[in-house]
Amino acid sequence: MTAIQFQNLPHTQRQKGTLPHLGLVCITIDKQVRFRTMTRTRYLKLTLEQRETALRELYEHNLQRLHDALSFCQENQIQLYRMSSALFPLSDMEDEIGANILEEMSDRLAKIGERAKALNIRMVLHPDQYVVLSSDSPEIVKTSIKILERHARTLDLLGLPQSPWSLMNIHGGKSQRTEQLVKVISELPEAIKSRLTLENDEYAYSASELLAVCQQAGIPMVFDAHHHICHENLDSYDDPSVASMLYAARETWVNPDWQLVHISNGEEAFNDRKHSDMITAMPSVYHEVPWIEVEAKHKEVAIAHLRSWWLMESGVRIQESEFRM
Repeated sequence: MTAIQFQNLPHTQRQKGTLPHLGLVCITIDKQVRFRTMTRTRYLKLTLEQRETALRELYEHNLQRLHDALSFCQENQIQLYRMSSALFPLSDMEDEIGANILEEMSDRLAKIGERAKALNIRMVLHPDQYVVLSSDSPEIVKTSIKILERHARTLDLLGLPQSPWSLMNIHGGKSQRTEQLVKVISELPEAIKSRLTLENDEYAYSASELLAVCQQAGIPMVFDAHHHICHENLDSYDDPSVASMLYAARETWVNPDWQLVHISNGEEAFNDRKHSDMITAMPSVYHEVPWIEVEAKHKEVAIAHLRSWWLMESGVRIQESEFRM
């Protein structure tokens, strides 16, 4: 089957029947793509020699799983993949053991990046919640930047471009700290800032507040419709503000064809912040975006369901066997 792909055309020139790319987030529900990790507590109990042995084995395993993830995406016509932020755990430790191991593996990492490029798979990253650039604690900001530097170096080793094509997406963090957030972003190293995007959330930063930050900082905004409806207590994804914020977020992307958004549904109610297993409700305006990360618990099954649903809506007839998920 030829994948139905979103064309690299301006919004007004998109061809009828094209659909957004739906992205896989980190792992598969069928356990084909899984990664190992290690806690900081366990790591600190090891000798320096034991640490190196443990991390080398762990990174070897996760490198192979990353190849497996690309293979899975290839087999299932998925062209957007969010890597796990814990792909190479503890590589930002002060002993630099993990960082040095990754440098030694640079050739192998580069081959993964080359493979992703050959397969036309866009690889992105969402650092964990401990990255808070708007914190009022200088130490937390320093640690956050260190984590982002480690992720940026990993993306560099993978040979991924220093641009929002290979984005690192974070939330705004501590509320009512927009000036601090803009200032810290403006001083970030280019390897981080060139990839950085910000996403609205349910609590601290509304979509409109974060849009202002992105406009001032000169970085793209990743719009999350579910976070938006939860924050604003809306009762529909088709509330006019959803489309309005999506279009405003698009303006923050230098290349609109790279605009990426998130979708999730509430688990027990429409405004439930917990993610559901599947996607059964979607903003109509999301038909118009090029890239969507599907944040549903059933991962690839949710992608297959959403694809089938949208294809049927578009009047495109397919055979069920053409989807391998």
